[in-house]
Amino acid sequence: MQGSGREARIHYMAGTFRLLSEGDHVRCAVTDVRIPLDQLRYWSVARQEPYVDAAASLVGEERASRA
Repeated sequence: MQGSGREARIHYMAGTFRLLSEGDHVRCAVTDVRIPLDQLRYWSVARQEPYVDAAASLVGEERASRA
């Protein structure tokens, strides 16, 4: 796999994402957990942030609403 071991740069869109630079994972914006691209299911289009799971996504939304 190209980009193996490297963090990818991604543009998040509604229902999909586009790879901007090669890599095999991203880091959760809330937990800093490594998320393999084939397991990436949660992100914020508005904030361009990935999340490891629904709970982390909720925390991201809550943080944004307080800002």
